[in-house]
Amino acid sequence: MIWQSTSAQQTQALARQLAAHLFPGAVVALWGDLGAGKTAFVRGLAQGMGVAGRVHSPTFGIVHEHAGTPPLYHFDLYRLTEGLADSGLDEYFDRGGVCALEWPGRAGDELPQERLDVFLRGQGEQARTIEMQARGARHQTILESMQ
Repeated sequence: MIWQSTSAQQTQALARQLAAHLFPGAVVALWGDLGAGKTAFVRGLAQGMGVAGRVHSPTFGIVHEHAGTPPLYHFDLYRLTEGLADSGLDEYFDRGGVCALEWPGRAGDELPQERLDVFLRGQGEQARTIEMQARGARHQTILESMQ
């Protein structure tokens, strides 16, 4: 499915809509260049999940945990220097929260096979194209419920 966004507010609104359909254990992999709106998208997810507090990229800590039901685990894998399993980060996928991963390509083969891929294309003040592709039946139900 493909959407157009002309602002960070529209990107966040789409993510809030998506959040209503996520389930504990869902993995959302955010693909895009610097400035494509990945963190803005996660802010919208957090808002839609009722997460209180500031959401920003966890660049130096790699993951931020946000309390909620379910919790939101926000990853920024840009600086990942070892594999997910070697760093212990793979354990988050079994903790019953929603995992939102920026720079998922850095996980290589350790990226969960079952996930929702979100491709953000565009930078800065430009309009964005946001495309979502499901991998696996459970994540496919998310897209079906958003139609």
